[in-house]
Amino acid sequence: MGTTIFSLALAFAAVALNPPDVAIADYVDVIEINHYYDEQGKLVFDQLLFFEWSPAESCYHLRAWRLVKTRSHIPQKDWVRGDYVATFHDGDSLRTVRAKVLRETWTQYDPELIERERLPKERRRELVSRDGTRRATRLAIATPTLPVAPSATITTASAAPEATTLR
Repeated sequence: MGTTIFSLALAFAAVALNPPDVAIADYVDVIEINHYYDEQGKLVFDQLLFFEWSPAESCYHLRAWRLVKTRSHIPQKDWVRGDYVATFHDGDSLRTVRAKVLRETWTQYDPELIERERLPKERRRELVSRDGTRRATRLAIATPTLPVAPSATITTASAAPEATTLR
């Protein structure tokens, strides 16, 4: 009996001293899985790009990007909520980012670098930080028609199950 109580107390103490990660939650209009290839057609890296619609400029602005380090970073369909969710460790924090639209592109250029020409990094509305703040000013969100690059596939929350391949 004493051993059982001691074991329970030890387990309780372990949980109390190491609470589970609480995810930082964010929402964007579009999550893009980008596969960037070099001039020889070899995969350089996979990245997640997080976009938000700007009604003032009638286009999407890149908010943030993260390298895909494991298959678990790939957004998954949330059939209950009807959207897509990417969950990953972002520094020392657990982060979830949700979007109604998921698109996948294969490019021989880095879209994030192109986006810097339109909207410098200093003006981007970053993802929520651990303290709940953002680095740049907030842009209004709307639900527009998505401009699509010729090398893109788009999956919306109401479409059939997604097909994601990572090499």
